[in-house]
Amino acid sequence: MASSIASKVLRDQIKPVVKSLIYPLYEKRLLRQLGNKQTPDHVGVILDGNRRWAKNNFGRAEDGHRKGAEKIIELLNWCEEADVSIITLWLLSTDNLNRDPEELDALLKIIASAVEYLVAQQRWEIRALGALDLLPEWLQKRLDAAQEESKGCSTIIVNVAIGYGGRREIVDAVRNYIKTGIDDQKSASEIAEQLSISEIDKHLYTKGSPDPELVIRTSGEQRLSGFLLWQSAHSEFYFCEAYWPDFRRVDFLRALRAYAQRHRRFGQ
Repeated sequence: MASSIASKVLRDQIKPVVKSLIYPLYEKRLLRQLGNKQTPDHVGVILDGNRRWAKNNFGRAEDGHRKGAEKIIELLNWCEEADVSIITLWLLSTDNLNRDPEELDALLKIIASAVEYLVAQQRWEIRALGALDLLPEWLQKRLDAAQEESKGCSTIIVNVAIGYGGRREIVDAVRNYIKTGIDDQKSASEIAEQLSISEIDKHLYTKGSPDPELVIRTSGEQRLSGFLLWQSAHSEFYFCEAYWPDFRRVDFLRALRAYAQRHRRFGQ
């Protein structure tokens, strides 16, 4: 019994050392496989699994959210290396706004601090998108300041989706399209006649950005949950088992390799 426990302890101690030696070699192999193959211009990421990570590590939900926020800057560094120019990060859904008030307040503060930390790097342009009017006024002001301060820092455009829901976005887009038609003194029949995919595109939260070619979701869940519902019509999806705080560079490279190996048909 004692010997089996000792061998398990030894295995647990050796495993991280072996991984630290093997993964750099594996990353180099993945990079060679990618070679000069096309990488996506726009990547969307559903940062899922923070609370489950915290539970597995005997921590509070707040600990998981904070650890997840720390991971973002690593991801942006990997995106720079891979020549990704736009990344959309789903930080908070409209459904999340119904969470326990204490947990939600802590999460909103972590998000605000994470966004401001990204701005402080002076490397990336931050754009907040979502139903921002649903957020507390203090957070709206901090997001506005972050966008203003980071304007023109265009190594990567970082869309931070906060208070975001795909269905809500489409409803808002159609509502704004109709309001614009009314302001232009168009009749109801003209507004209906001129409704088109391109017109809806103009009123989405992501207006002006190309649709994501690749959408990554962590935590093992294999669904979009409404993330970029309109924009992801022709996106490739990659689902990773790791919880977001455990997401590694090797996982990101695997996602890029999977994307590079797919033949995109755009519904044809």
